[in-house]
Amino acid sequence: MPNLHSAEERLAAAWPPEAWCDVTVLLAVSGGADSVALLRAINALRTGGQGRIVVAHFNHRFRGDESSADEQFVVDLCGQLQLPCELGCAQVGVLAAHGADGLEAAARAARYRFLEQTAARLGARYVVTAHTADDQAETILHRIMRGTGVAGLAGMARARPLGPAVTLIRPLLGLRRSELVAYLDDLGQPYRSDSSNDDTLHTRNRIRHDLLPRLAAQYNPGVVDALLRLGTLAAEVQGIIDSIVADLAERCVTATDPAGVEIDAAVLGRQPRYVVRELLMAIWRGQGWPMQAMGYAQWDLLAEMISATRSAPGQSTSKQTFPGNIMAEATPDRLRLRRAAS
Repeated sequence: MPNLHSAEERLAAAWPPEAWCDVTVLLAVSGGADSVALLRAINALRTGGQGRIVVAHFNHRFRGDESSADEQFVVDLCGQLQLPCELGCAQVGVLAAHGADGLEAAARAARYRFLEQTAARLGARYVVTAHTADDQAETILHRIMRGTGVAGLAGMARARPLGPAVTLIRPLLGLRRSELVAYLDDLGQPYRSDSSNDDTLHTRNRIRHDLLPRLAAQYNPGVVDALLRLGTLAAEVQGIIDSIVADLAERCVTATDPAGVEIDAAVLGRQPRYVVRELLMAIWRGQGWPMQAMGYAQWDLLAEMISATRSAPGQSTSKQTFPGNIMAEATPDRLRLRRAAS
Protein backbone atom coordinates (compact mmCIF):
# COMPACT_ATOMS: atom_id res chain seq x y z
CA MET A 1 0.00 0.00 0.00
CA PRO A 2 2.23 2.86 -1.31
CA ASN A 3 2.57 6.46 -0.12
CA LEU A 4 0.88 6.08 3.23
CA HIS A 5 1.26 8.72 5.91
CA SER A 6 2.90 7.47 9.11
CA ALA A 7 -0.42 7.85 10.96
CA GLU A 8 -2.13 5.72 8.32
CA GLU A 9 0.63 3.11 8.59
CA ARG A 10 0.20 2.93 12.35
CA LEU A 11 -3.55 2.54 12.01
CA ALA A 12 -3.06 -0.21 9.42
CA ALA A 13 -0.70 -2.02 11.79
CA ALA A 14 -3.18 -1.74 14.68
CA TRP A 15 -6.20 -2.76 12.60
CA PRO A 16 -5.21 -4.29 9.23
CA PRO A 17 -7.58 -3.42 6.36
CA GLU A 18 -8.01 -7.09 5.48
CA ALA A 19 -9.86 -7.47 8.81
CA TRP A 20 -12.60 -5.03 7.77
CA CYS A 21 -12.51 -4.36 4.02
CA ASP A 22 -15.26 -6.88 3.21
CA VAL A 23 -17.79 -5.83 5.88
CA THR A 24 -19.77 -2.73 6.80
CA VAL A 25 -17.88 -0.45 9.18
CA LEU A 26 -19.63 2.33 11.11
CA LEU A 27 -17.30 5.21 12.05
CA ALA A 28 -18.31 7.46 14.96
CA VAL A 29 -17.33 10.98 13.85
CA SER A 30 -17.97 14.05 16.00
CA GLY A 31 -16.09 16.46 13.75
CA GLY A 32 -13.22 16.85 16.21
CA ALA A 33 -9.60 16.22 15.32
CA ASP A 34 -9.40 12.62 16.54
CA SER A 35 -12.49 11.35 14.73
CA VAL A 36 -11.79 13.30 11.54
CA ALA A 37 -8.28 11.81 11.50
CA LEU A 38 -9.81 8.35 11.95
CA LEU A 39 -12.19 8.97 9.05
CA ARG A 40 -9.49 10.23 6.71
CA ALA A 41 -7.08 7.41 7.60
CA ILE A 42 -9.68 4.64 7.28
CA ASN A 43 -10.82 6.07 3.96
CA ALA A 44 -7.22 6.17 2.73
CA LEU A 45 -6.66 2.54 3.71
CA ARG A 46 -9.79 1.33 1.92
CA THR A 47 -8.45 0.26 -1.45
CA GLY A 48 -10.63 -2.76 -2.21
CA GLY A 49 -13.01 -5.29 -0.79
CA GLN A 50 -16.77 -5.66 -0.87
CA GLY A 51 -17.48 -3.78 2.36
CA ARG A 52 -18.51 -0.19 2.92
CA ILE A 53 -17.74 2.66 5.27
CA VAL A 54 -20.63 4.53 6.88
CA VAL A 55 -20.19 7.59 9.09
CA ALA A 56 -22.35 8.13 12.18
CA HIS A 57 -22.68 11.53 13.86
CA PHE A 58 -24.58 12.09 17.11
CA ASN A 59 -25.67 15.63 17.93
CA HIS A 60 -25.92 16.08 21.70
CA ARG A 61 -27.53 19.52 21.21
CA PHE A 62 -25.57 20.91 24.14
CA ARG A 63 -24.09 23.91 22.33
CA GLY A 64 -26.87 25.26 20.14
CA ASP A 65 -25.57 26.63 16.85
CA GLU A 66 -22.11 25.21 17.52
CA SER A 67 -23.54 21.66 17.70
CA SER A 68 -25.49 22.24 14.49
CA ALA A 69 -22.33 23.50 12.80
CA ASP A 70 -20.48 20.33 13.90
CA GLU A 71 -23.20 18.21 12.33
CA GLN A 72 -23.13 20.18 9.08
CA PHE A 73 -19.32 19.93 8.97
CA VAL A 74 -19.52 16.12 9.20
CA VAL A 75 -22.26 15.97 6.56
CA ASP A 76 -20.21 18.14 4.20
CA LEU A 77 -17.04 16.12 4.77
CA CYS A 78 -18.90 12.89 4.03
CA GLY A 79 -20.17 14.49 0.84
CA GLN A 80 -16.62 15.37 -0.19
CA LEU A 81 -15.46 11.80 0.51
CA GLN A 82 -18.61 10.30 -1.06
CA LEU A 83 -19.51 8.39 2.09
CA PRO A 84 -23.00 7.87 3.55
CA CYS A 85 -23.72 9.62 6.85
CA GLU A 86 -26.18 8.59 9.55
CA LEU A 87 -27.37 11.29 11.95
CA GLY A 88 -28.76 11.01 15.47
CA CYS A 89 -29.62 13.52 18.18
CA ALA A 90 -30.18 13.61 21.92
CA GLN A 91 -33.39 14.31 23.81
CA VAL A 92 -32.15 17.46 25.50
CA GLY A 93 -34.80 17.46 28.23
CA VAL A 94 -33.84 13.96 29.32
CA LEU A 95 -30.11 14.70 29.44
CA ALA A 96 -30.61 18.05 31.17
CA ALA A 97 -31.99 16.29 34.24
CA HIS A 98 -28.47 15.11 35.11
CA GLY A 99 -25.73 17.04 36.92
CA ALA A 100 -22.37 17.91 35.36
CA ASP A 101 -20.67 14.52 35.47
CA GLY A 102 -24.05 12.76 35.37
CA LEU A 103 -24.85 14.66 32.19
CA GLU A 104 -21.60 13.46 30.63
CA ALA A 105 -22.43 9.82 31.47
CA ALA A 106 -26.00 10.18 30.17
CA ALA A 107 -24.76 11.72 26.93
CA ARG A 108 -22.28 8.88 26.48
CA ALA A 109 -25.02 6.29 27.05
CA ALA A 110 -27.28 8.01 24.50
CA ARG A 111 -24.46 8.15 21.95
CA TYR A 112 -23.59 4.47 22.28
CA ARG A 113 -27.24 3.51 22.12
CA PHE A 114 -27.50 5.39 18.82
CA LEU A 115 -24.35 3.70 17.49
CA GLU A 116 -25.53 0.23 18.50
CA GLN A 117 -28.98 0.71 16.98
CA THR A 118 -27.58 2.20 13.78
CA ALA A 119 -25.06 -0.63 13.42
CA ALA A 120 -27.80 -3.22 13.89
CA ARG A 121 -30.04 -1.54 11.32
CA LEU A 122 -27.24 -1.33 8.74
CA GLY A 123 -25.83 -4.77 9.46
CA ALA A 124 -22.47 -3.25 10.42
CA ARG A 125 -19.87 -5.66 11.75
CA TYR A 126 -17.79 -3.00 13.49
CA VAL A 127 -18.41 0.32 15.21
CA VAL A 128 -15.16 2.29 15.32
CA THR A 129 -14.39 5.15 17.71
CA ALA A 130 -11.41 7.51 17.78
CA HIS A 131 -10.22 7.13 21.38
CA THR A 132 -6.51 7.90 21.57
CA ALA A 133 -3.62 7.10 23.91
CA ASP A 134 -4.34 10.39 25.69
CA ASP A 135 -7.95 9.33 26.26
CA GLN A 136 -6.70 6.03 27.66
CA ALA A 137 -4.32 7.73 30.10
CA GLU A 138 -7.10 10.08 31.24
CA THR A 139 -9.46 7.13 31.72
CA ILE A 140 -6.97 5.19 33.84
CA LEU A 141 -6.15 8.21 36.01
CA HIS A 142 -9.85 8.99 36.43
CA ARG A 143 -10.55 5.43 37.57
CA ILE A 144 -7.65 5.50 40.04
CA MET A 145 -9.11 8.65 41.58
CA ARG A 146 -12.60 7.16 41.87
CA GLY A 147 -11.33 3.79 43.10
CA THR A 148 -10.96 0.75 40.88
CA GLY A 149 -9.62 -2.78 40.61
CA VAL A 150 -7.30 -4.46 38.14
CA ALA A 151 -9.91 -4.48 35.38
CA GLY A 152 -10.41 -0.73 35.77
CA LEU A 153 -6.67 -0.09 35.67
CA ALA A 154 -6.60 -1.77 32.27
CA GLY A 155 -8.51 1.20 30.85
CA MET A 156 -10.60 0.96 27.72
CA ALA A 157 -10.49 -2.33 25.84
CA ARG A 158 -9.27 -2.18 22.27
CA ALA A 159 -12.28 -4.29 21.28
CA ARG A 160 -15.48 -5.29 23.07
CA PRO A 161 -18.94 -6.55 22.07
CA LEU A 162 -21.44 -3.76 21.44
CA GLY A 163 -24.32 -5.99 20.42
CA PRO A 164 -25.03 -9.60 19.43
CA ALA A 165 -23.26 -9.23 16.07
CA VAL A 166 -21.40 -5.93 16.48
CA THR A 167 -17.91 -5.28 17.88
CA LEU A 168 -16.71 -1.89 19.11
CA ILE A 169 -13.14 -1.21 17.93
CA ARG A 170 -10.77 1.50 19.21
CA PRO A 171 -7.83 1.28 16.78
CA LEU A 172 -6.22 4.61 17.74
CA LEU A 173 -5.40 3.73 21.36
CA GLY A 174 -1.73 3.53 20.43
CA LEU A 175 -1.59 7.03 18.89
CA ARG A 176 -1.25 10.33 20.71
CA ARG A 177 -3.65 13.18 20.02
CA SER A 178 -0.76 15.36 18.83
CA GLU A 179 0.10 12.80 16.13
CA LEU A 180 -3.43 12.95 14.77
CA VAL A 181 -3.47 16.75 14.71
CA ALA A 182 -0.13 16.71 12.85
CA TYR A 183 -1.63 14.22 10.37
CA LEU A 184 -4.58 16.52 9.68
CA ASP A 185 -2.24 19.49 9.31
CA ASP A 186 -0.24 17.54 6.72
CA LEU A 187 -3.45 16.80 4.82
CA GLY A 188 -4.68 20.38 5.08
CA GLN A 189 -7.84 18.92 6.62
CA PRO A 190 -9.84 21.23 8.92
CA TYR A 191 -11.71 19.95 11.94
CA ARG A 192 -14.05 21.26 14.61
CA SER A 193 -13.19 22.26 18.17
CA ASP A 194 -15.73 21.47 20.90
CA SER A 195 -15.83 24.35 23.38
CA SER A 196 -17.40 22.09 26.03
CA ASN A 197 -14.10 20.18 26.19
CA ASP A 198 -12.66 23.27 27.89
CA ASP A 199 -15.35 23.36 30.57
CA THR A 200 -13.59 22.34 33.78
CA LEU A 201 -16.92 21.78 35.48
CA HIS A 202 -16.54 18.23 34.19
CA THR A 203 -14.07 16.02 36.07
CA ARG A 204 -12.68 14.53 32.86
CA ASN A 205 -11.81 17.98 31.52
CA ARG A 206 -10.07 18.95 34.77
CA ILE A 207 -7.96 15.81 34.48
CA ARG A 208 -7.08 16.67 30.88
CA HIS A 209 -6.38 20.38 31.29
CA ASP A 210 -5.16 20.65 34.87
CA LEU A 211 -4.15 17.42 36.61
CA LEU A 212 -2.24 15.60 33.86
CA PRO A 213 -0.27 18.71 32.77
CA ARG A 214 0.56 19.41 36.42
CA LEU A 215 1.74 15.83 36.98
CA ALA A 216 3.87 16.05 33.84
CA ALA A 217 5.36 19.42 34.81
CA GLN A 218 5.99 18.79 38.50
CA TYR A 219 6.38 15.03 38.95
CA ASN A 220 6.99 12.97 35.80
CA PRO A 221 7.22 14.26 32.21
CA GLY A 222 6.43 10.73 31.06
CA VAL A 223 3.27 10.35 33.15
CA VAL A 224 1.08 9.51 30.13
CA ASP A 225 3.42 6.72 29.05
CA ALA A 226 3.59 5.47 32.65
CA LEU A 227 -0.20 5.30 32.85
CA LEU A 228 -0.36 3.49 29.52
CA ARG A 229 2.21 0.92 30.71
CA LEU A 230 0.16 0.41 33.86
CA GLY A 231 -2.91 -0.17 31.70
CA THR A 232 -1.11 -2.72 29.55
CA LEU A 233 0.19 -4.63 32.57
CA ALA A 234 -3.24 -4.55 34.25
CA ALA A 235 -4.87 -5.90 31.09
CA GLU A 236 -2.38 -8.81 31.06
CA VAL A 237 -3.06 -9.56 34.74
CA GLN A 238 -6.81 -9.33 34.20
CA GLY A 239 -6.51 -11.84 31.39
CA ILE A 240 -4.91 -14.29 33.82
CA ILE A 241 -7.62 -13.60 36.40
CA ASP A 242 -10.37 -14.11 33.82
CA SER A 243 -8.90 -17.49 32.92
CA ILE A 244 -8.79 -18.54 36.59
CA VAL A 245 -12.36 -17.34 37.12
CA ALA A 246 -13.66 -19.19 34.05
CA ASP A 247 -12.07 -22.41 35.28
CA LEU A 248 -13.44 -21.86 38.78
CA ALA A 249 -16.94 -21.21 37.45
CA GLU A 250 -16.87 -24.58 35.71
CA ARG A 251 -16.14 -26.25 39.05
CA CYS A 252 -18.36 -24.34 41.46
CA VAL A 253 -21.42 -22.97 39.63
CA THR A 254 -23.79 -25.90 40.03
CA ALA A 255 -27.03 -24.46 38.66
CA THR A 256 -28.07 -21.40 36.69
CA ASP A 257 -31.24 -20.05 35.16
CA PRO A 258 -32.50 -16.54 34.20
CA ALA A 259 -33.65 -15.87 37.76
CA GLY A 260 -30.64 -17.06 39.70
CA VAL A 261 -27.48 -19.04 40.31
CA GLU A 262 -26.40 -21.69 42.80
CA ILE A 263 -22.75 -21.98 43.80
CA ASP A 264 -20.78 -24.67 45.62
CA ALA A 265 -19.57 -22.71 48.65
CA ALA A 266 -17.17 -25.47 49.68
CA VAL A 267 -15.17 -25.02 46.46
CA LEU A 268 -15.50 -21.24 46.38
CA GLY A 269 -14.65 -20.83 50.06
CA ARG A 270 -11.15 -22.24 49.49
CA GLN A 271 -10.28 -19.54 46.95
CA PRO A 272 -8.47 -16.23 47.60
CA ARG A 273 -10.87 -13.44 48.47
CA TYR A 274 -9.97 -11.47 45.33
CA VAL A 275 -10.81 -14.41 43.08
CA VAL A 276 -14.12 -14.90 44.90
CA ARG A 277 -15.09 -11.28 44.24
CA GLU A 278 -14.07 -11.57 40.59
CA LEU A 279 -16.20 -14.71 40.16
CA LEU A 280 -19.19 -13.00 41.74
CA MET A 281 -18.79 -10.04 39.37
CA ALA A 282 -18.59 -12.42 36.42
CA ILE A 283 -21.82 -14.10 37.56
CA TRP A 284 -23.54 -10.70 37.88
CA ARG A 285 -22.50 -9.80 34.33
CA GLY A 286 -23.57 -13.17 32.99
CA GLN A 287 -27.01 -12.81 34.56
CA GLY A 288 -27.41 -9.26 33.28
CA TRP A 289 -27.97 -7.95 36.81
CA PRO A 290 -27.35 -4.23 37.49
CA MET A 291 -23.82 -3.54 38.69
CA GLN A 292 -23.67 0.25 38.95
CA ALA A 293 -24.58 0.32 42.66
CA MET A 294 -22.34 -2.65 43.48
CA GLY A 295 -19.09 -1.23 44.83
CA TYR A 296 -16.17 -2.83 46.64
CA ALA A 297 -18.07 -2.89 49.95
CA GLN A 298 -20.96 -4.87 48.45
CA TRP A 299 -18.74 -7.38 46.65
CA ASP A 300 -16.65 -7.92 49.77
CA LEU A 301 -19.75 -8.34 51.94
CA LEU A 302 -20.97 -11.05 49.58
CA ALA A 303 -17.59 -12.78 49.71
CA GLU A 304 -17.63 -12.48 53.51
CA MET A 305 -21.01 -14.25 53.65
CA ILE A 306 -19.34 -17.31 52.11
CA SER A 307 -16.29 -17.37 54.39
CA ALA A 308 -18.29 -16.53 57.55
CA THR A 309 -20.83 -19.28 56.97
CA ARG A 310 -18.06 -21.76 56.17
CA SER A 311 -16.18 -20.90 59.38
CA ALA A 312 -19.32 -21.09 61.55
CA PRO A 313 -21.21 -24.14 60.29
CA GLY A 314 -23.55 -24.03 63.25
CA GLN A 315 -25.22 -21.02 61.69
CA SER A 316 -27.68 -22.49 59.22
CA THR A 317 -28.05 -19.58 56.82
CA SER A 318 -26.96 -16.03 56.19
CA LYS A 319 -29.19 -13.78 54.09
CA GLN A 320 -28.61 -10.39 52.51
CA THR A 321 -30.26 -8.21 49.87
CA PHE A 322 -28.02 -6.43 47.35
CA PRO A 323 -28.70 -3.57 44.89
CA GLY A 324 -30.96 -4.56 42.04
CA ASN A 325 -33.10 -6.62 44.43
CA ILE A 326 -30.64 -9.53 44.34
CA MET A 327 -31.21 -11.91 47.24
CA ALA A 328 -28.21 -13.85 48.57
CA GLU A 329 -28.55 -16.85 50.85
CA ALA A 330 -25.43 -18.58 52.13
CA THR A 331 -25.26 -21.95 53.86
CA PRO A 332 -22.11 -23.90 54.75
CA ASP A 333 -22.25 -25.71 51.41
CA ARG A 334 -24.24 -23.43 49.06
CA LEU A 335 -24.54 -19.81 47.98
CA ARG A 336 -27.84 -19.06 46.24
CA LEU A 337 -28.30 -15.81 44.34
CA ARG A 338 -31.72 -14.88 42.99
CA ARG A 339 -33.30 -11.74 41.67
CA ALA A 340 -36.55 -11.12 43.47
CA ALA A 341 -39.57 -10.04 41.47
CA SER A 342 -39.97 -6.27 41.57
